[in-house]
Amino acid sequence: MTLATVAIILLYAAFIQWVWGWQTVILLWSAAGWGSAALAMLLLLATYVLRTWRIYDYFPRETGGHFGTLLRLVQVHNLLNIMLPFRTGEASFPLLMKREFNLPIARGTAALFVMRLFDLHALLAAAGTGLALQNGRAWAWALWLAFLLLPALAFAVHRPALALLRKLVGGKARLILDEVEAGLPAGVPAFLRAWAATLINWFTKIAVLAWVLGLLGHLPVAASFGGALGGELSSVLPVHAPAGVGTYPAGITAGALAFGADAAKPMLEELGQAAVNTHLLVIVSSLVGTALSLFAARGKMRA
Repeated sequence: MTLATVAIILLYAAFIQWVWGWQTVILLWSAAGWGSAALAMLLLLATYVLRTWRIYDYFPRETGGHFGTLLRLVQVHNLLNIMLPFRTGEASFPLLMKREFNLPIARGTAALFVMRLFDLHALLAAAGTGLALQNGRAWAWALWLAFLLLPALAFAVHRPALALLRKLVGGKARLILDEVEAGLPAGVPAFLRAWAATLINWFTKIAVLAWVLGLLGHLPVAASFGGALGGELSSVLPVHAPAGVGTYPAGITAGALAFGADAAKPMLEELGQAAVNTHLLVIVSSLVGTALSLFAARGKMRA
């Protein structure tokens, strides 16, 4: 799988050279300013730290005093998610948490499932921001706010809802419900911290990617948000390609067009170049974050 991923990335690089030429693609950053590239990179790296803090706060007893080790674990998990196809990298999280912090695999898997629900909601809420900006009316913002608050409502009723489901099901299904409940935040303060960290993380990432797309592709705000959302949604779908090659830029292009980007050929070509550059920024930030996390951790991850 690793060899296939490397081969696909090399073919991707050759394709970019054939269609546009790497010099043309990189010149977009030169025109935008390398300071902008550095700022975008720093902001994306900050989201990785915030993502780590969310897990650190989620499992304080197991991870207390080992933030550096957890940061490296999260970066490795993130890198595997980007590089491996069909979301197979997700399986690394409960295994690494078991290896490093002796967290039961069932609890780690359940917590990952709950956090992914948080992530999907935040991602869709960010999409709602683009739709509300595009519409601009009060009712659109009211619907967006109602959707934003859904997790709070779900957490408020989760105990009676799970109790009712346990009465309706039995056997293995009841065990699955127990695992899901074990993966939920321990109380209201823990839920609020996890929810806030998730929203800040995703809104920051989407805003950074939207800013980069607008900067490189000269897109309107709504189309930039749509492109950023399309790329990130493509990365969480089961059909995610190795390293997002093809699927991530295609998701950006589709999202930007859906939110009002110009489909004329010259503008579409400019959008394609901006999409490729944004995708490269995501990959490079993940690689840099993983490399830096090695210095933050205490000792080496056990094999």
